[in-house]
Amino acid sequence: MNPFLEELTRKFITPVPHMRATGLQITDVGKGRGTMLLPASPDWLGDAARGLLHPGALTVLADSACGMAVGTSLTQRVPYATLDLRMDYLRPAGPDADVSCEAECYRLTRNVAFTRATLWQGDRNEPIAAAQATFMLSTAKGTRPPTPLGVSAPPDPPDSAARENQLPPWTAPSASEPIAIGQPVPYVDFLGIRMAPGEPALFRLPYQEKLIGNPRLPALHGGVVAGFAETAATLHLIYLLKGSKQPKSVDFSIDYLRSGRPEETFARSEIVRIGSRVALVQTRCWQKSPDYPIAVTRGHFLLESQEAE
Repeated sequence: MNPFLEELTRKFITPVPHMRATGLQITDVGKGRGTMLLPASPDWLGDAARGLLHPGALTVLADSACGMAVGTSLTQRVPYATLDLRMDYLRPAGPDADVSCEAECYRLTRNVAFTRATLWQGDRNEPIAAAQATFMLSTAKGTRPPTPLGVSAPPDPPDSAARENQLPPWTAPSASEPIAIGQPVPYVDFLGIRMAPGEPALFRLPYQEKLIGNPRLPALHGGVVAGFAETAATLHLIYLLKGSKQPKSVDFSIDYLRSGRPEETFARSEIVRIGSRVALVQTRCWQKSPDYPIAVTRGHFLLESQEAE
């Protein structure tokens, strides 16, 4: 690694627990662009039966690379945070090969940065996914400490705490069970996702230090929140379909509403529409109350029969 990349790694990878835990690497950088690599790992397996990489691992990589592209576009370093992110899954991907992501910031205004990215394994001309993300830039100089690259979650507005205290009381279920779908899901185990018994399904992400993406606030990595939400949507479909079909992500989008604090996070999904081939699922993620979400998501899932390849 050349000295410049080593310096970037020291500043923007090493301090961030989730980037260290996933082994993310910066492989190239330029003005308004950058490339990052997610090393192959069995922990990224999301579908053991079909040998598919969990899309949450791709989202973490895309969010981080797009954030780096924004950082390299700025002439003066200011805090910024992901407003929304969309993933389109183009080809099957497995956990046995490294994943690269090249991102560019193609439009930078005073308040907003627009980015896009391409992800691939092996052949750059055969991408496995494409991403688009929008970032909010801070305009109030000195109001918050600098934010590491690739970290999601807009800062809470000044009256956020007051509104939160006025919410109806909500108590998290005390019971917590491991995910059981008849086969191992290493990425679910890596994040530590569990569920509360009962209906409708409530999924929970216990806090771990390795999930942090912004150590200064601190706040959860935006890719972690997205991966958790997409897992909740997938598991919701799996339990609903009772093994008759298997869901496979087609696209996924997330809107970040406020910071994910270093505490347990919850998710509940809703089927908007389900047909014979495709399902549309919405998911809400929260910490204090379902009426005070930190993110909302939607995703399309292809429903494949057990006999399908």
